[in-house]
Amino acid sequence: MGRATARQIRHLRVRKRVVGTAERPRLSVFRSIRHIYAQLIDDSSGQTLMAASSMSEAFRKEGGSQGRDVEAARRVGTLLGQIASEKGIRSVVFDRNGYLYHGRVRALAEGFKEQGVRI
Repeated sequence: MGRATARQIRHLRVRKRVVGTAERPRLSVFRSIRHIYAQLIDDSSGQTLMAASSMSEAFRKEGGSQGRDVEAARRVGTLLGQIASEKGIRSVVFDRNGYLYHGRVRALAEGFKEQGVRI
């Protein structure tokens, strides 16, 4: 079993229990080699409410690193947290997508929490 397959199995195991609603959406994280992506999802309607990534225009306007490091992940989390708090979202369910809560995934979550939204 490869590393990607193991992550997918972990992801499916977690997704059995983690469900986002309109009041408390699911914060889903995906990281690639070059970028990191996060989105808030309402699973009851199957819609993505909002998203941010290291490729988004708002991220690139800030300048700085390109998205591969911990600081870029924190900035993506902060960006999404600002958007969520403006829309009135106070609490989310965190879906780490099978990744370890470490490094870039943890930095994104901490940047999100800094904006006053509870995970």
